[in-house]
Parts: sequence; C-alpha cells; structure tokens
Amino acid sequence: MGKRSSQRKNAAMLDSDDDNSSESSTSTVRSDRMSVAGNEEMQVDKDSLLDQAVDALYEKRGSTREKALSSIIEAFNSNLQHQFVEKKFATLLHQCLNCIKKGSSKEICLASHVIGLLALTVGCGDNANEILEDSLPGISQAFKSGSEVTKTSALLECLAIITFVGGSDPEQTEKSMQVMWQVVHPKLSSNVVAVKPSAPVITTMVSAWSFLLTTMDGWNLNPKDWHESISYLSSLLDKDDRSIRIAAGEALALIFELGILEKFSAGAKISSDSSTEEGNKPREYVHIQGLKAKIINQARNLSAEAGGKSSAKKDLSNQRNTFRDILEYFEDGYSPEISIKIGSESLQTSTWAQMIQLNFLKHFLGGGFIKHMQENELLQDVFGFTPKKKYLSDSEHRLSSSEKRLFRSPNSVVNKARTQQLNKQRMLSEGKNIGRFAANMGDDA
Repeated sequence: MGKRSSQRKNAAMLDSDDDNSSESSTSTVRSDRMSVAGNEEMQVDKDSLLDQAVDALYEKRGSTREKALSSIIEAFNSNLQHQFVEKKFATLLHQCLNCIKKGSSKEICLASHVIGLLALTVGCGDNANEILEDSLPGISQAFKSGSEVTKTSALLECLAIITFVGGSDPEQTEKSMQVMWQVVHPKLSSNVVAVKPSAPVITTMVSAWSFLLTTMDGWNLNPKDWHESISYLSSLLDKDDRSIRIAAGEALALIFELGILEKFSAGAKISSDSSTEEGNKPREYVHIQGLKAKIINQARNLSAEAGGKSSAKKDLSNQRNTFRDILEYFEDGYSPEISIKIGSESLQTSTWAQMIQLNFLKHFLGGGFIKHMQENELLQDVFGFTPKKKYLSDSEHRLSSSEKRLFRSPNSVVNKARTQQLNKQRMLSEGKNIGRFAANMGDDA
C-alpha cells in the first residue's frame, strides 16, 4: 500500500533582512539615532504597559484583573517577553496563581493561559520547574472546586504546557498525567457524587494526556495503568462525539508508535509461560491481542463511516481522514506527514508524537504560534526547526524604502562605519596575537 501524506499548511509570515543600527557621523546619524531612540521608546512603552497590567492583578475588581490578564496574553503572543520575565517572573506567576485560587471561571481561564505562556517563554530550566511545582497544587484544587467546561479545559491545557516545559523527570510528568486522568475518573469518597464529564472536557483531557505521553518512555510505566488507559481509549471510539473519537484515535496511534501494546503482549506471554499448560496461550496475552484487533477494526469502521442527516460534513471528513491515517499506520506502519509554512521555511513532522505536539502547541498559542516558532528556541528545539532568517520587529517594519536604502545599503554611512570599526578591532586583535607570539619566541630562546 502506497504511503499517503496529510499535507496541512499555514500562511507564510514575515520574510526580511536583519540589520542593526550603528554609530556614524554626517546627517544620517541623526536619523539613525532617532530610529534607535524610537525603537527603545516603543520597548519602554510596552514594558510599562505590562508593568501596569501586572499591577492591575492586585486590584479587587475581578473585571479589572480579567482585562489585565487579556493584555498580558496579547503581549506574550505578539512578542517573546524575555526582558520583562527576567524582572517580573515570580510576581506574575504568583499573582496568576492567586487568580486561579480566588477568581471567576473567566479569570481562571485567562490566568491559566498566562502561566502556560510564561512557561513557554522562560524555557526549560529552574524557572520552568518552579512554575510546575508551585502551580500543580493550585491547579489540582481548582479541578475539584467546580466542573465548568471552559475553566476545566483551560486548566488541563495549562497543566500540560507547564509539565511539558518544566517536568525535569518522568515522575513529575506521570504525576500530572494522573491528575488529568482523575478529571474524568475521579477518586470518589463516600460523600461525593460523580459528575459525568462533558465531551469537550474529555477531548481536552485526552489531548493533553497524549501531549505529555509524547515525552514519556512508555516502557517504564505501570502495566496495570496502561491496560486501563488503553481499554478506556478504545471505549471512547464508540462515543457519538467526533472530537472525542479523533482525540482517542490519535492517542491510541501514539501508544502503538511507542510499542506499548507489543511490550505488554510479550511480557504477558513470557511471565505466564511457567503457569500455563504447554500449547495454551496465556489469558492476558490473548486479551491484549484481542484488544489490539478490536481497536484496528474500530479504526476501519470510523474511516469509512457514512454520514447521517445530522452529520456535519466537515466533522465527518476530519474523522474519516484521521482514521484513514490511523488505519494505515496500524496496518502498514506509515505515519502522516505534516508541512507548515513558517515565513519562508517549512516545519515538517513525520511521527504521531510530533504531530500531536504540533497540534497541541498550535491550538494553545493560537495567533502567536508563528511568532514563537520564529523566535522561541524551546519550540525550535522541540521540532528541530531552524529559521534561516531572523524576522524584523514591528518598529523596524516602519522604515520607508528610502530609509532602508539609507541605513541598510552596503554603501551607507552606517555600514561603512561598521566596517571600519570591525577592521579596527581585527587589527588590534592581530596586534595582540603577534605580541604573544613574539613573547613566546623570546621565552623559547
């Protein structure tokens, strides 16, 4: 069977050169200095607005805090706020945690998103680990304080992102995955009534859980937990909601890709060889093989499902395409290929793990995804993506054609001054090297 690729493309973004202003004389210097001063002033203004937004998180009025959180999200989506985060990392984190603890559902959604963006901005390291450790208790408690759909979904996405970035060992990641699982399978006490999770919450939980599974070594996880997880995901393929089916199908494809079913099949067969009669297959081995066959048959049916009167054509088409890819992987080992345009470059994936990571991060970042892929080293490392060109800031795009010729032409005063400065530095460096060489020769003599 031939390899079939699923090509999904996004719009191309900015594509231009990157040149920095430099000191020089003559009348062009005034324009250059004005441009630099304007850029610096814009940055100061942006930092000032962010400072004001963080200060507003201390306000008592919930609507004021919500507006401030929305402003912070917009700022973090449009630019990577490294300088601001260096100054206000702890303040922003703990004010957002206060919002999650005391705020309305809308405020919790916004604060959760800010914490996720904060983690993606700081990247892997001590700060990201601090975000995870400080946030997990509050997020776990927020899950128990109500089952409002948008709030629960936002908390699940936040937990997935901060664990993806800040989880420094498998135990931390597995703990977050268990917290997610309990959202739809809560451990109930005698005085707690079970609340049936909604379709959007189940879909988000499965997507977030799968996103973290891409970072795990499935061979180290508890077989009993895996057996329960796989059986549950298989049951979701029979649900009426297509978004649930698709999320569960992709999770099962990832489990196949990690070789988890094969591992448990082999383990079940070996561990029970001594306790079964010769020629009889172990019960656990038979059960796992039957579960695998059932999942493949479910994928086949969903890949060719006929639409009813109430079926949305787009949803049905998405389901068919997804399960055709899943069935092709189950039967022939071919993973779907995705290609997305980032500026003038293409980001490509060729595994289920990469596809799940890409889709989750695209969904979380929304309109900020392209900007982060262009400038966020963490995401570039995740996908092995290296943009060949750096992209201009908003202020640099305001240069007119004549200004570009004036400042960026190889013959401009600015570039000539830069060349002279580099030549001077090179000569000084060569002079120092000659001096060292002469001194060493003297010592040898």
